[in-house]
Amino acid sequence: MSVLAKIFTWWNGATIGTLLWSWRNGVKVGEDATGNRYFRSRDGKRRWVIYSGSNDASNVPPEWHGWLHGTHDALPSEGLPPVRDWQDAPLPNLTGTTSAYRPAGALERGARRAAATGDYQAWTPDAP
Repeated sequence: MSVLAKIFTWWNGATIGTLLWSWRNGVKVGEDATGNRYFRSRDGKRRWVIYSGSNDASNVPPEWHGWLHGTHDALPSEGLPPVRDWQDAPLPNLTGTTSAYRPAGALERGARRAAATGDYQAWTPDAP
């Protein structure tokens, strides 16, 4: 990404200001499997992430989410139990993609809804 793009965009990676702030005031504490880098301030009061791709909070794994929000102070590599065999990898937010959930009747699925079953009765203010 060009320097101008880094200066003027915030939605893909970090801006120059965030990178300089992280370099000057932060201590890198770790990195997750997707390449997101995690920092804390030198005094330990602030925690933040620099995303490897688009700035989408759903790209943060649950263990790092807990650390970012102060739920636990130990880093995920130190304080959490190992991942169980039955656990799936977290999914990012799929809104706006072809994999997003589309219920019956959605425009993307042909806009055909099931016929009304007759069990609905509209409310009217004059009804007894």
